[in-house]
Amino acid sequence: MFKGLVAEIDSYFQRDPALRSRLEVVLCYPGFHVLLVHRAANWLWARGFRVLGRFVAHTGRLLTGIEIHPGARIGKRLFIDHGMGIVIGETAVVGDDVTLYHGVTLGGTTWRKGKRHPTLGDRVVVGAGAKVLGPVVVGADAKIGSNAVVLRDVPESAVVVGIPARSVTPRDNPAGEGAFAAYGAPSQDVTDPVNVAIAGLMEQVSTLRTRLDELEGELARRPPTAAEPLAEDAAERASKPTCC
Repeated sequence: MFKGLVAEIDSYFQRDPALRSRLEVVLCYPGFHVLLVHRAANWLWARGFRVLGRFVAHTGRLLTGIEIHPGARIGKRLFIDHGMGIVIGETAVVGDDVTLYHGVTLGGTTWRKGKRHPTLGDRVVVGAGAKVLGPVVVGADAKIGSNAVVLRDVPESAVVVGIPARSVTPRDNPAGEGAFAAYGAPSQDVTDPVNVAIAGLMEQVSTLRTRLDELEGELARRPPTAAEPLAEDAAERASKPTCC
C-alpha cells in the first residue's frame, strides 16, 4: 500500500512543473487528499456500508471541493490538478494515469439506474470545465479540450473540442510523440476542421470579389456600343405619355 502511495505521489512530478517535493503533494494537493478519502469511501461502499461510504465521500467534498461518488471506480495514479468543482458520478470508470482539471464533470443524462456515467481509458486528459455526459467511452490516450461537451464515444488517441465535442487534427508536437498536453488540447497544437472550412470559404469569397471588381472596372471603361444609345432612346420614348 505504501509503495502504491509513493507511485501516486511521484506521478504528480510528470504533470505539474510547479511541484517541488513529495511533501508538497501530501500537504497541499486536494486531488491527492480526495483520492485518499475516496479509497476509504469506496471500500465501505463495496462492502455494503452505503450510508457510511456516502458520508465519508461527502467529508472529502467538504474538504476539497471535489465530489467523487463512492461507487465510482478510479484507476491508479489519477492526477487531479486544482480540482475545485470536479464531479464524478456513481457508475463512472476512470482508467490509470488519467488527468482531470478543475470543473470537469463525468455525469449522467438519465435518472434510470444502471450504467449512466462515462468510462475513461488509460492516460486520458480532460481539460478544465469539460463535461463528459452519459455512458460514453473515451478511448485510451484521448484528449478532451477545455469546456468541451462530450456526448458520444471518443476513439483512442483522438483530440476533441467544442460544444458538442468534435475531433480535431493535432499539429506536429515539438515536444515529441506522447508528450503531455496540459488542459487537454492547447489551441496552438490543433487544427479545427470547421475553422479550416470557414477560412477556405473566406478565401474564395475574397477571390470572387476581386474578380468582380475587375469586371466592373472593364465594363466602366468600355465605350458604348451602337445598340446602347438606341436602347436609351427607346426607354425615353416609353416614359413619355402617349396621345389619346
